[in-house]
Amino acid sequence: PQAMSAVLNNVSQEGLLTFQKSLLTVTNKIHSTNNVDEIMLQVSSDICILFNADRLTLYVLGSDKNTLVAKVKTGLDSFKELKLPIATSSIAGYVALSKKVLNIRDVYDASELKSHDAQLRYGVAVDQKTGYRSKQMLVAPILDQATREVVGVIQLINNKAGVPFGPMGETGAIELAKTLAIALRQREKQQLPKSKYDALLIDGVISAAQFEIASESARKKSIHIESVLTDEFQVKAHTLGSAIGKFFSVPYEPFRPNRAVPAELVGKLKREYAASNQWLALGEEADKLVILCIDPERTKSSRTVQTIFPKSTAIYHVTTFDEFSATLNHFYGNAKSGGGAQPGGKLANAGGIDEMLQRLGNDDNAEEESNEINAPVAENELVSLVNKIIIDAYNQGASDIHIEPYPGNGKTEIRFRKDGSLSAYAQIPASYRNSLVARLKIMCDLDISEKRKPQDGKIKFKKFGPLDIELRVATIPSTGGVEDIVMRILAAGEPIPLGKLGLTTKNKENLEKTVSKPYGLFFVCGPTGSGKTTTLHSVLGFLNTPDTKIWTAEDPVEITQRGLRQVQINKKVMDFPMVMKAFLRADPDIIMVGEMRDAETTHIGIEASLTGHMVFATLHTNSAPEAITRLLDMGMDPFNFSDALLGILAQRLAKRLCSDCKEPYTPSPDEIKQFMYEFTADLRQTDPWKKDAAGEAKKLYDYWLKEYGKDGKLEFHRAKGCGTCGESGYKGRCGLHELMVASDPVKKLVQERARVSDIFVKCVEEGMSTLKMDGMEKVMMGLTDMKQVRAVAIK
Repeated sequence: PQAMSAVLNNVSQEGLLTFQKSLLTVTNKIHSTNNVDEIMLQVSSDICILFNADRLTLYVLGSDKNTLVAKVKTGLDSFKELKLPIATSSIAGYVALSKKVLNIRDVYDASELKSHDAQLRYGVAVDQKTGYRSKQMLVAPILDQATREVVGVIQLINNKAGVPFGPMGETGAIELAKTLAIALRQREKQQLPKSKYDALLIDGVISAAQFEIASESARKKSIHIESVLTDEFQVKAHTLGSAIGKFFSVPYEPFRPNRAVPAELVGKLKREYAASNQWLALGEEADKLVILCIDPERTKSSRTVQTIFPKSTAIYHVTTFDEFSATLNHFYGNAKSGGGAQPGGKLANAGGIDEMLQRLGNDDNAEEESNEINAPVAENELVSLVNKIIIDAYNQGASDIHIEPYPGNGKTEIRFRKDGSLSAYAQIPASYRNSLVARLKIMCDLDISEKRKPQDGKIKFKKFGPLDIELRVATIPSTGGVEDIVMRILAAGEPIPLGKLGLTTKNKENLEKTVSKPYGLFFVCGPTGSGKTTTLHSVLGFLNTPDTKIWTAEDPVEITQRGLRQVQINKKVMDFPMVMKAFLRADPDIIMVGEMRDAETTHIGIEASLTGHMVFATLHTNSAPEAITRLLDMGMDPFNFSDALLGILAQRLAKRLCSDCKEPYTPSPDEIKQFMYEFTADLRQTDPWKKDAAGEAKKLYDYWLKEYGKDGKLEFHRAKGCGTCGESGYKGRCGLHELMVASDPVKKLVQERARVSDIFVKCVEEGMSTLKMDGMEKVMMGLTDMKQVRAVAIK
């Protein structure tokens, strides 16, 4: 009796018989139905009772054969897709990889996990998200009995008795896995897609029972089932679209809010026709016309595409119902509201741009040199068109609007710069290019008759439209007697706190220490659009206290702060040197100059910094040490300049990885080696590295693991692409910084007019991170990738 008791884990013979009988009942239920999805929902509670488990998860092999997809997740209040790689990064993944049964006392006990495999770890993400504490876990592989291939994993979580699952539980889990293997193989044979949403069931995104609930809910509410799946069951749009694409065997096309409107193609279809027939022409791809639709088979069989576009070979892309409606509204304007507010609080403009172009007409043979539009209706439409261009640019987060006319009958291209890259927006007929330029010149009070010289101006858009923004406008005569216009959007804003600029801990501490000194000269340098003014205002926000007087001279004033006295430069009335001289008579503590672009302004700044004032300014140079040479070349005295200099911050903006879709991965040894080689390119010129490169490299790698490592390894991220980022994999930008602090050795080199390379090596030796080194740290932080770092930091 004692031996029997030990084998049965203190369970009586009667209990064993009851367990076997209950297990047989469960397996019979599974065998008796072809719909394993539905039966598992019904018997999952019976299985939990049988094993005295709190929760259960059933994983099936994903379609890629390399992942496990959660088919049933009892106790989880979510229907979101859960996928695990078949690897040691999760317990279920390890069981599928090793084909072993695991009975774990505590999944958070790292030593217990290592006793099974040195690399095994428990993925705590679900626990962290739900607040649930997993502890005991009994996990068995579901194996095809003929081929021994893995078809799934059964996972029982937390014995309600608070002790590990016993030997009887292990035996029962193996028997249950055999039954499930047969059922899952049968399911694979019978699961030919019958509905365009079947891939959602096959991949375990939702179950058959949940799909029935969604269908019933859609019928009751008289709405499309896709709306129920996305709103009530949290199925992501790209998951839904991918499932539909699999059914029709065509590519899935997500909604892209920044897609250029193909005015010529859209103009051939009326909105009502496109909405009722549910297809749109998107543009050319590899010399073929891309048709966006909801049902490619129906659209193809109707043959209307060939009738409307007889000279084009069409290819079909599918999308979801809601995304088709969003694209329709993007092309034609919102039919319901005709304007007003869009989701996210952004302003909309009445009508789509193609509608405006249709109302203007498309007479490319009109008189090209005319600067006027004779018809008042056309003039009103042109005003609305210009307003819409500006509003759309603001709504899409663009920093610049480029208007690029072509001579002859060439159309005028309009492009937006977003996150540092240009993307097409629309094409305007040739007959309206002069009127468009004239309208913009009128808005910023420029001479509409002057076409031979560049002009600069500013638009206060509040006078003309619903946005309180300003635009800096530059006109440039270009080939063919036309004028290009580039407009920079200057959305008035609050300063970013210094702690949110994206500085590394070392750079933030050094910057705060440097700018907190009572007097001196500090520069921020970088190309146009690199965020110099934003950084300077963040520094001023850090220093802005009631006992400090701060004057700023800017052209234009982009960011406003309470407590700052800000002066707008007007070249016709007062320039930077004049304003700087006025500041010195106005009892300043801190002076900020928008740009030191001439010797007089720089000379006044140095004098002010030597007489007890803190002076900040921007410069257009590539790196911090190069700024020194640039200023000395202006004729500055090297001794006075070195005495005044506190530091120089160079910066760039790199595209930021989209936080919704970026993919983590562990870099290979070769990638780490190349990464280390690139990072240390400048360090290897310093004395410590020349003496002991191997030792310094080890110290550096150990620092990386301590600061950025995860489970003793470095983790990088790669761009993937989703609906949020327009499938680009990037959204927003992050700053790369190079902070040079003017130490005594550096000042000595400045006085000696040393070469830039010598100053550079000395700064790196003293701990300065170059732009590229800082960017590579941002790679380890998961903010960007090496492709973007190399694009903006060449050294």
